[in-house]
Amino acid sequence: MKLLVFRALWGMTGSIPEQLERISAAGYDGIEIWPRFLSPSRADWLSLLKAYSLKLIVADLIPDRANLQRDLDELARYSPLKINLQGGQDAMTWDEGCRFLEEALRVEAAIDLPVCHETHRGRLFYTPWTTAAYLREFGHLKLTADYSHWVNVCERLPDDQAAALDLANRHAGHIHGRVGYAEGPQVPDPSAPEYAAELVWHETQWQQICDRRAAAGDEFLTFTPEYGPPTYLHTLPHTNVPVADLWQVCLWAAQRARQQFGAYT
Repeated sequence: MKLLVFRALWGMTGSIPEQLERISAAGYDGIEIWPRFLSPSRADWLSLLKAYSLKLIVADLIPDRANLQRDLDELARYSPLKINLQGGQDAMTWDEGCRFLEEALRVEAAIDLPVCHETHRGRLFYTPWTTAAYLREFGHLKLTADYSHWVNVCERLPDDQAAALDLANRHAGHIHGRVGYAEGPQVPDPSAPEYAAELVWHETQWQQICDRRAAAGDEFLTFTPEYGPPTYLHTLPHTNVPVADLWQVCLWAAQRARQQFGAYT
């Protein structure tokens, strides 16, 4: 199994071609984008990806099941490897959540592309225990494992949720490799020793995902070090100056992932 490392355009500057040239030169395998927030046409995107030899993951927020067919159909037209979906809302009842997921699975089968549901604050999969309940109900669901949100929502490294984490790791098909901590979804710099415990905890989960996808015979696993700009990235008071270089943070995380999980390649 090969680990494919993607770069989100979140927080990058310059023209789209300049961004893709920089990403390609840094050795990333592809990019993860939210098409609705970016101006190039679909044809332009596909041409640029070919020019820079980059693969594609597309993402979107779809809070209402009424829009699932339309929005997932549009994302599928980009011919991505996968779709990352921030789906539903945390305030949905159990029945509302089930109807949302039933529709999501129906559309996923129709477009014949993997749809990975992100574990994200404010969305349907905002806690380990809520996610586990839905995974037990819908055995074919795939997750984007962004456990930085769970650490923040739980206000702790959720070791007491071992069963839920094990189930989530079995269903994860994409990783957002960002380290969170009890008071936020993003540490300022994952290489800093003061966040060593958080880094080890997240990497333990990512290793389990890698092991399970390799055992299942997957050809590749996708990983995006999805660190974001301010206000995700901490800033100095009164100046709003970032306390770390976002490009270097993401690059360190990408290189670290290849070192830690590259044994499968």
